[in-house]
Amino acid sequence: MKNQLEIPLYNALKRHISNNPVSFHVPGHKYGEIAAYKQDEFFKGILKIDATELTGLDDLHSPEGPIREAEELLAELYGSKKSFFLVNGSTVGNLAMIMAVCTEDSTVLVQRNCHKSVLNALKLAKVRPIFLEPEINQEWKVAAGISTCTVQQAINQYPDAKALILTYPNYYGMVDDLKGIIELAHHHHFPVLVDEAHGPHFIIGEPFPPSALQLGADVVVHSAHKTLPAMTMGSFLHVNSDLVNLTRVEEYLGVFQSSSPSYPIMASLDISRYYLAGYEPEDVHFLLSEIQSFKEALAKIESIKVLTYPKNVGDPLKITIQSKSELTGFELQKKFEENGIYTELADPYNILLIMPLLKKGQVYPLSETVAKIKGMLYGLSFNDIINEIPTGDERISELAIQYSEMEKLKIMEVEIERASGLVCAETIIPYPPGIPLLMKGEKITSGRIGQLNRLLQTGARFQGDVSLLKAGYLKTFSIR
Repeated sequence: MKNQLEIPLYNALKRHISNNPVSFHVPGHKYGEIAAYKQDEFFKGILKIDATELTGLDDLHSPEGPIREAEELLAELYGSKKSFFLVNGSTVGNLAMIMAVCTEDSTVLVQRNCHKSVLNALKLAKVRPIFLEPEINQEWKVAAGISTCTVQQAINQYPDAKALILTYPNYYGMVDDLKGIIELAHHHHFPVLVDEAHGPHFIIGEPFPPSALQLGADVVVHSAHKTLPAMTMGSFLHVNSDLVNLTRVEEYLGVFQSSSPSYPIMASLDISRYYLAGYEPEDVHFLLSEIQSFKEALAKIESIKVLTYPKNVGDPLKITIQSKSELTGFELQKKFEENGIYTELADPYNILLIMPLLKKGQVYPLSETVAKIKGMLYGLSFNDIINEIPTGDERISELAIQYSEMEKLKIMEVEIERASGLVCAETIIPYPPGIPLLMKGEKITSGRIGQLNRLLQTGARFQGDVSLLKAGYLKTFSIR
């Protein structure tokens, strides 16, 4: 049993800098001594622990010292067979786990409301993806998880499937019957890969949902920077199964991870594991009390509605507020930002707030935030009429054109209203949350066009050819 109160990598960095080292190595800022401009003390302070692979500081790609010790502590905390620090975000974890498990031309079952990095990995792996449509929560107006029934149906249709790729929880903190789905996949002897970017704190236990690792997933990726005190891009990857070749995972991490990994990011991962390991029942009680008081105060504001998870099961750190006024979610978000309150995302109906993982005694300006919100929304007219949003056109679908064929085809620009029935030649991604609305190679349906128009009308932000979208056009493949 290791001592989870150790912080081996961070301590190694502090010891190194305490010796006042003189740098004749990269990086070029020389521990902050080469300032970008005079009196740049703020940035200089950040750079103090931005070191490189020096004696005593180890090597992420072949760890033998403090990085190895830090990763072993991480694996023990999460109960995994092997855990890794990621410095290129959960994106690199998704790329590595999919490339390691999914061989070329293999059939892979994929939850459709996945992150774009999953789609990029599928393309690189040159697999045959089978997309599983998520359930729609009509109260929240968002896509949730996939049902066990959908997975069973997909296995019946594609008995040669080699892997199942899932997202858990969804961006809004909703969870599904992951345990049943994992058991179903394992019954058919293929691994389950889970993008659990928003759930690194789930191992705390109730009232948080169980972690995908605790439920038996074979590979799990965590964005530590989402809810733990880690720097942006700091993530974890955990392997917990003999169904997955660990050597291949390590090889692909070596391919996709930077050969010059950020020591501040790695140190923040070490610190985040330490923070999580020291989370006590009294901290949970304090956190929940703070969140409950905040939600109750928000619920008294008439022009918004604080949504409740189905069966009261979901991530307490996520609070979704639905507009009950004439404002859309995007307009509500803008109003918040004008008053110095920055939320995680907006959709046509909602805004999402991610709460801090507070420990007992820590202070966060929650009551002040409620007062601001109450003042800014005062006098808004009441409008609680929200139509149902359409469900997916097919529960199980695949690309109309496989990845290997796409590069051979010409692309044309078509008015959005005339694109139904054509094959999309670009991936349209509302961002955040980074979940594709239309995927390159799939047939465009009238339902997707309706969703796209709604997002455009309400002010959503996109990744892709935004100017073309705003002009009312889509790129499609020209197929004879």
